[in-house]
Amino acid sequence: MIKAVLFDMDGVLIDAKEWHYETLNDALAVFGLNISRTEHLAVYDGLPTRKKLEMLSRTRGLSPKLHDFLNTLKQQMTYRVIVEKCRPVFHHEYALGRLQREGKRLVVCSNSVRSTVEAMMQQSNLLKYLDFLLSNQDVAKAKPHPEIYLTAIERLKLQPHECLILEDNEHGIQAARASGAHVMVVGSVNDVNYERIGKEIAAIEAVH
Repeated sequence: MIKAVLFDMDGVLIDAKEWHYETLNDALAVFGLNISRTEHLAVYDGLPTRKKLEMLSRTRGLSPKLHDFLNTLKQQMTYRVIVEKCRPVFHHEYALGRLQREGKRLVVCSNSVRSTVEAMMQQSNLLKYLDFLLSNQDVAKAKPHPEIYLTAIERLKLQPHECLILEDNEHGIQAARASGAHVMVVGSVNDVNYERIGKEIAAIEAVH
């Protein structure tokens, strides 16, 4: 029986992929660097900012001394975008509200920093439905490592087979599958609604 639903945030509950791409590029532009949209989706999507900066140091010669500055600048830019663009989405509120009333435990597990996760959940009016949230600052290894999902499952005092994880990008899907939980892959935030999640849970429970 599925007792908990764990959500990635960007691309699942919040349509923020473009925000992360644009704010990182705006920060990098200060030093004349740029990541193409194709490269971002193929290589960097879903990774923490610090991981992206480490990769840019290896492949593009970005000085590691700039990491702290760029990370801080990117987070500041992201927060401004959240305040400006992040709004409640009815079918997400409805889905989480129904799942909560049915007794499901709900958790967000994101590769973003805690302040970004909290701000997005607050602005989208979803925070009140969550048992808790985890950020990349709550684990030693970010996705694609499964630590964030294993940590959430342990904190819920559940077994992986009692949990359904919703993920959208390759790094997150890899982490979710490695946790041993059931995984629902979504194409966009529009795929995340009560009907689809309910059907997925029913299909899983019909087999097990």
